[in-house]
Amino acid sequence: MTAVPLSILDLAPIPTGGTAGGALRDTVELARNAEQWGYRRFWLAEHHLVPGVASSSPAVLIAAVAAATRHIRVGSGAVLLGQHSPLQVAEDFGTLAQLHPDRIDLGLGRSGLAKYVEFAKAATGDSAPVTAPEPAYVDGLPVPRTARGGSLSKARVEQLEGHALLLGDTGRSDYADQVREVLAFLDGTFRDGGGREAHAITAEHAALQVWVLGASAGPSSRAAGELGLPFVSNYHVTPSTVLDSAASYRDSFAPSPRLDRPHLVVSADVLVAEDDATAQELATPFAGWVHDIRHGDGAQPYPSPDEARRRHWTEAERARVADRVQTRIVGSPETVVERLEVLRRVTGADELLITTVTHDPKDRLRSYELLAGAWSRS
Repeated sequence: MTAVPLSILDLAPIPTGGTAGGALRDTVELARNAEQWGYRRFWLAEHHLVPGVASSSPAVLIAAVAAATRHIRVGSGAVLLGQHSPLQVAEDFGTLAQLHPDRIDLGLGRSGLAKYVEFAKAATGDSAPVTAPEPAYVDGLPVPRTARGGSLSKARVEQLEGHALLLGDTGRSDYADQVREVLAFLDGTFRDGGGREAHAITAEHAALQVWVLGASAGPSSRAAGELGLPFVSNYHVTPSTVLDSAASYRDSFAPSPRLDRPHLVVSADVLVAEDDATAQELATPFAGWVHDIRHGDGAQPYPSPDEARRRHWTEAERARVADRVQTRIVGSPETVVERLEVLRRVTGADELLITTVTHDPKDRLRSYELLAGAWSRS
């Protein structure tokens, strides 16, 4: 087996009965432990206007995590460029890097909310039946398609449209150009449309790494490749496109001063416990949580296994999340290490980015601890 580094992507999840403050403190505690257990990076997601995720301001939370740790790299997974100006992003992360040089990762993503609203509006009223995707494997790696059919309610579409306006997400900016602007501010080479210089002093030549995150063979993977940046393919979000996005990135890669060859990270949803049965029990709430994200009111407070068992399911609802359930890696340390190695081998990943959500923060801590120990012995 060829071992590669493991890193963490955390959402500061809020459990049922919990608070945002408690979730944020749990995230900082997780980062302290992750550093001791040998994880390479600790990244924070960006989610807005949902009751179950406290990681809404990555730069602020990164500052707290970096101050509470000593050497682990800390970053964003990802800052959504559709909701921030390139100047603001460069200055925020430049400031972080000035305070914590050679420890900050600026992960850039697109905000797909505006385009998702357009798609959802077009599909409203669609009565097509929802069918579960057929199991599909590539050299042992599950890559099921997302279920087709079904639509959001008109009220939910209108709510999302309002969220897009609140977040300033128009979906009209060219993503690659936004990334170029961030890089120009960091390099001290920015020129406006009239050719005039503009200098973001805290950002210029700051000691940080710039990454691109994406979920398909589209603008994100191509931008990462063309600009010579490392790329994260989000297997945990859209598993059906992981191989296509990785291939798109590698095919479009051009060496740059930042990177001389492609560097691919692949994310995975993981839950580890002492044995397979315990892990499966802890994983009970996952399907409902994902369904709320995809087809409900967004990420809800994460329920306990007992709460999750009381949820009523239809066949269509189960079909809508089958791809995520099939590709979540759940089990004992030995089971999970074996499946992660398949993911690494088939994708050719240079690193793996692990995300874990549980109702009890202690189970999340234990999962990462067990995984780190097993991975180091593999």
